[in-house]
Amino acid sequence: MKTAEILFFERPFPSANSIVIQDNQSFLIDTGFGSDIVRTEKLLIEARILPKQLNGIINTHYHSDHVGGNHYFQRQYDLPIAAHLWEGKMVNRCDFESCSAHYLDQPVEQYVVQQLLVDEEEMNTGHSVLQVLHTPGHTLGHISLYEPKQQILICGDLFHHNDVGWLNIFREGANSLGRSYESLERLAKLSIKKAYPGHGRAIDDPLVMIDKARGRIEKWMESPEKMAWHACKRIFSFTLMLKNGLTKQDIAGYLLSCGWFYDFAVHAFHTEPKEFVQPLLDEMIRSKAAIWEQDKLMASAPYEEPDSQWIANDWKPNNWIK
Repeated sequence: MKTAEILFFERPFPSANSIVIQDNQSFLIDTGFGSDIVRTEKLLIEARILPKQLNGIINTHYHSDHVGGNHYFQRQYDLPIAAHLWEGKMVNRCDFESCSAHYLDQPVEQYVVQQLLVDEEEMNTGHSVLQVLHTPGHTLGHISLYEPKQQILICGDLFHHNDVGWLNIFREGANSLGRSYESLERLAKLSIKKAYPGHGRAIDDPLVMIDKARGRIEKWMESPEKMAWHACKRIFSFTLMLKNGLTKQDIAGYLLSCGWFYDFAVHAFHTEPKEFVQPLLDEMIRSKAAIWEQDKLMASAPYEEPDSQWIANDWKPNNWIK
């Protein structure tokens, strides 16, 4: 029985992983970070996938590391983009909150979503069917894709190997924790042989990892502060990657300008933002999420330095053309 071929590209930060469904209708799932587009295109070509032969792009959710290549592929190859209804509509109307780009200070070039997906929609690729599963939590419009013949799951940032996606109760809703748990519960009922997450390696024991993810969410329900620390460290680590480090003299000023930092300081940790700078730095070092290299704080996770000129363009929804 012939099925679609699924190609998984594990990628270093700041890009998310990319997946290609190769069949009569072929799709690229998640296009990576915007400044990585040359690497993204090279990955495809080296795998003998010509971008112009793709039938479209599917996004698991709208964060910069997953949708950053959308603009290029849409402009260069006229590829249509599919995303969940809620996030697609936000992007198409250039909503200020789109992609959380302003809130997280993560540039995203403008793109348009042509296909607005809903839960349980099916995308026929020829020899396989991709089932769209609305799995909110990490974002409200987060989706997973399930291929039942091969029992393969593409899970975005809902869960990773021994980890879960960070949760943002201030932009994705106070119940994002509960939604994430419900999404994991839903996936746990599926027959899954292999899962492809948005970050890290492919998962050969997906039901075990889903169970671990549920356990972690349960602990966060008992102690929401742990969820807040997880999010702060993930967001700030990503910032350090994009900026290739921050000097000691620049850190406080930068953090105090960020919406995410204000919300977590005031509402999660009940402290003045200026009083939260040092505790966050201490925790970044203690947890080994960051290290000092002379006078610069650097992310400790492996990453490929983004193109500084691309980053300087600072593409955000308020600069998009309506």
